[in-house]
Amino acid sequence: MPSPRGSRERRSARPEFASLLSQRGPGAPDSPSRRRESAGSAPPPLPEEDCMRLNPSFVGIALSSLLAVDLWASKRLGVCAGEASAWGSARPLLKVVEVSGHGIPWLLGTFYGLCQSDSSAAREVLLNLFFALVLDLVLVAVVKGIVKRPRPTHNKMDMFVTVSVDKYSFPSGHATRAALVCRFVLHHLVLAIPLRVLVVLWVLIVGISRVMLGRHNVTDVLFGLFLGYVLYSVVEYCWLSPLNAPALFALWSH
Repeated sequence: MPSPRGSRERRSARPEFASLLSQRGPGAPDSPSRRRESAGSAPPPLPEEDCMRLNPSFVGIALSSLLAVDLWASKRLGVCAGEASAWGSARPLLKVVEVSGHGIPWLLGTFYGLCQSDSSAAREVLLNLFFALVLDLVLVAVVKGIVKRPRPTHNKMDMFVTVSVDKYSFPSGHATRAALVCRFVLHHLVLAIPLRVLVVLWVLIVGISRVMLGRHNVTDVLFGLFLGYVLYSVVEYCWLSPLNAPALFALWSH
């Protein structure tokens, strides 16, 4: 026969159990109905930024692939980056080509010709060439300072007369200058066809030598050639003449 004390404990436990069930409610996680509802509900969508990280755009993938190919090709083509490289014996010759595309010889040569010229037509051409070379130096320095792409790791910093921005490689100043000078010379000098071909070949050799010496990546040179080509169009649009810049021509008149 149960004792009165035991029956009182069972009676007091039933209300506590009933109150616990009422708090959990019919939709408690352990109930079958709750499990059916959770199984049939779809997971919440991911935020938009998470979707973008998980699914990169086609443009991003294409640019990453292009950069990888660019670095790989530049490394393989840098056959004159050092004396111990595959074509290291040709390095002195390519450094002569490097000087031929440097800005300082072109600026000094143009300035000297401007001072020695007695023809007003020749002074006009040389003054605009000098303006184009200065514009080229400024524009390339600005772009290098903005992009700040480091030079290839296999490059030796033994370049001819450098400044602070020359530690960056994009774009190639030599390639920009070569394309600019090429268009300028072909449009304003009367040259025989063999000489015109030599000018174009010089541009190609300067561009290729920048990669072979390890100075630049392939895309640095390609963009430099494009920039120089476009820059000549800007010079032509802003062409200086005695009519729109009389003060400048008065300085060089004898």
